[in-house]
Amino acid sequence: MVLAGLVMILGGLGCQAEKKKITLGFSQIGAESEWRTANTKSIEEAAKTAGIELKFSDAQQKQENQIKAIRSFIAQKVDVIAFSPVVETGWEPVLREAKAAKIPVILTDRAVDTKDETLWATFIGSDFVEEGRRAAKWLVEKMKDHQGAVNIVELQGTVGSAPAIDRKKGFEEILKDKPDFKIIRSQTGDFTRAKGKEVMEAFLKAEGKNIHVLYAHNDDMAIGAIQAIEEAGLRPGKDILIISIDAVKGAFEAMMAGKLNVTVECSPLLGPQLMSAVSDLMAGKALPKRIVTEESVFPMETAAQEFPKRKY
Repeated sequence: MVLAGLVMILGGLGCQAEKKKITLGFSQIGAESEWRTANTKSIEEAAKTAGIELKFSDAQQKQENQIKAIRSFIAQKVDVIAFSPVVETGWEPVLREAKAAKIPVILTDRAVDTKDETLWATFIGSDFVEEGRRAAKWLVEKMKDHQGAVNIVELQGTVGSAPAIDRKKGFEEILKDKPDFKIIRSQTGDFTRAKGKEVMEAFLKAEGKNIHVLYAHNDDMAIGAIQAIEEAGLRPGKDILIISIDAVKGAFEAMMAGKLNVTVECSPLLGPQLMSAVSDLMAGKALPKRIVTEESVFPMETAAQEFPKRKY
């Protein structure tokens, strides 16, 4: 009996030893914003909780660095590769290499533009087109009693990136049959605070008090632009309505100060969803091609009430 029990215990230990720890290679875009920092933290914490070994690479906003990182993950024979693509195009060759190595790929936060959709297993993230629509719908409702032209300046995200393309598309879709709403200037602020300030300064020099609305593709650019507006002697949130996307804590602080009018949520807390998808893939389960995150719109009137609940 004792011997039989011992054999069972040793057999059980053998099975545990055989249960290999899942290894995930993750290539992050960089640390260009509060949102991105929160996204990285969510992924690191979720991997730890799930007992998944995370090999992390920061691409510093360069596609060539992400491609190098993905090739390195393939060489290391990780179980799953995930990445947030800095731009939409140019991924097919490296994704084919991952497929040839039989390593599944998960896209997080941003999509890729490829003819062959079998090169990636699933895309986890927000609906950026819908975020743009929500921003425009809020503006149309807010300005419904306004007489005459509504002149909008737009701070776009990184050129060629999915959020920049889609947030512009969704915003313009709602305004296309509203001739009073005009985007008079549009330029990239590269999703950064410093560039947002610099481009807004140029907009103000060119247009002065002719600007009624700023639409920023993320909160960091909006916060940089607020500085430029104040330095120009104007009141952000009053003289110029400000709409942005992400809903980071900094945006709520700006709303509570009366300087930002609304932020459309784009949640960076994708870590738990990513680890769940990785585990499902390794268990042989089929994943939906698209996993959308649930999000809200926060006008400044709700900021003080919502701020204590914010995790990023």
